[in-house]
Amino acid sequence: MTSVAPPILQSAPPPTASRGRRQRSLSWLALPALAFFVLFGLVPLVGVLLLSFTTWDGIGTIHPSGLTSWREVLSNPGLPHALQVTFLIMALSWLFQTPMSILLGVFLAGRQRYRGFLSVFLFIPLLLSSAAIAITYKALLDPNFGLGAGLHLDFLSQDWLGQPNLAVATVVFVVSWQFIPFHTLIYQGAVRQIPESMYEAAQIDGAGRVRQFFSITLPQLKYTIITSSTLMVVGSVTFFDIIFVLTQGGPADASTPASRGLKKINSIVSAAQSSFGSLGLSRGGIHRTRFATQIDAHWAVTAKRAL
Repeated sequence: MTSVAPPILQSAPPPTASRGRRQRSLSWLALPALAFFVLFGLVPLVGVLLLSFTTWDGIGTIHPSGLTSWREVLSNPGLPHALQVTFLIMALSWLFQTPMSILLGVFLAGRQRYRGFLSVFLFIPLLLSSAAIAITYKALLDPNFGLGAGLHLDFLSQDWLGQPNLAVATVVFVVSWQFIPFHTLIYQGAVRQIPESMYEAAQIDGAGRVRQFFSITLPQLKYTIITSSTLMVVGSVTFFDIIFVLTQGGPADASTPASRGLKKINSIVSAAQSSFGSLGLSRGGIHRTRFATQIDAHWAVTAKRAL
């Protein structure tokens, strides 16, 4: 009897090799994101770095000046105070925004329909312009014609922007009012990713809502808190427009951040206002021109001063 040899089976390629080829074939999908990052991230960063080695008033011609701007900034006696104010606003913003954002995010993560409506309503402040928010709060907090005077409430009729401590607290409140909705949305999405089975098991064990929050919700939000805190810290360093419109760094430089240049912009705006005023423009036209000049000059001055 003759025996038939079993057929030879071809060995399949190792899974790691096929996986590597698949990853290489899909790597081109990252090119649009990489191009976007280079165009809007790296190119402006390099431009600001090069601009720091020049002299520019925000309107005229750019002149190379070497390390002049760096020496001027580092030798400025107001730099330590500006850094102190920046870190103070950063710390107070984080201490106020983080607990409020977590609590609102946990509350709005519920499945009730009215909470979805509240989520949309709460997100509105983030859609508004920072300058418009600052102008509105400046009018509401005016001790003579603001909200306190209109409602005859003495505790709201204080000079919120004229006292150093109150000015810093007001800046922190206005900044938090605008950006808490953003961080609330982050925490809301993170809470909804927590498995319901964890809460069901905790309920079976007799844990209440408070115990579930501290034993399940907060530990599961650990990486979300890190991400949100990073965004808060980075954003706190770049605060400029709200502070400029609210206090212009005052009173007595009490709210002047490291991203300063407020006095320089003020001189540019005042010169522009005087020039346009000499041409016979109306008061409303002057104020509109002043506001536009503030926005345009912001990018020029902070590009030079912030570094």
